[in-house]
Amino acid sequence: MNENPLSNATNTISQVLIGKPKQVQLALTCLIADGHLLIEDLPGMGKTTLSHTLAMVLGLQYSRIQFTSDLLPADMLGINIFDNKEQEFRFHPGPVFSQLVLADEINRASPKTQSALLEAMEEGQVSLDGKTHLLPKPFFVIGTQNPQHQSGTYPLPESQLDRFLMRIQLGYPNKEAEKSMLTAQIGDNKAIIQPVMPLNHFIQAQKSATQVHASDELLNYILALVTHSRESNQFANPLSPRATKALLSAAKAWAYLNNRDYLIPEDVQAVLPSVAEHRLRSASSDFSTQGSLSQMLLEAIDPIAL
Repeated sequence: MNENPLSNATNTISQVLIGKPKQVQLALTCLIADGHLLIEDLPGMGKTTLSHTLAMVLGLQYSRIQFTSDLLPADMLGINIFDNKEQEFRFHPGPVFSQLVLADEINRASPKTQSALLEAMEEGQVSLDGKTHLLPKPFFVIGTQNPQHQSGTYPLPESQLDRFLMRIQLGYPNKEAEKSMLTAQIGDNKAIIQPVMPLNHFIQAQKSATQVHASDELLNYILALVTHSRESNQFANPLSPRATKALLSAAKAWAYLNNRDYLIPEDVQAVLPSVAEHRLRSASSDFSTQGSLSQMLLEAIDPIAL
């Protein structure tokens, strides 16, 4: 397989988000798979920086919505305003009408406002006063959220979590990366970021990723993983068919970013935690395993034995 046009995107983004190549590649994987991304971490970890840099590198129209407790759906989706001159209502689109929308601190808004994003994320459209308004293509939502133990947060319902193809966490940088951040503050790293390709090339890359070959053995491996989540009685929330499709599309995008046109088990294993962890919930009252539910799946199924 020829080198894909996104091969240098990870290095480009890493000039801004220092020391997080795996998270950067997972974020690119999500967008190549045409999915929405959830980034969960403490404030100040680089969630917003990663989102904005992704938009810059991919040349996507970008908007940011700061979610607060008093944010209303109309503030996000738009509103119909009566035009006295034309004697008719005209739709004024909200900030959700962008190619990449950062829903910043999404779990600080009320459940009503959170749910207003569901149609946009699932259908790529907004319905208002009986009319449907199509969103631009491509359309991505990158949601950031703070840990639920922080004050002023509302947990995302399972139905909305399921709309996010992947969830990642950035974590603290290592000592060397954090030192590089301090020395880089002399200039602005964002100023050197340029799009790595035209938009039509990015759309073609998405199409190419869907054509990555998945053998019957590989599909059986994915099905064994999701079936175990449903039949093992270890999970109160097993993986849904939507999660099965998400796992396959994410694995294909990961393989594509690694310049392969076929899937191997390692592709599935690389993306499974990001695809499955926010969808699974342990059936045990012992919450000590909550951080390793996807690892339980990986250890239960041996792809060689299938």
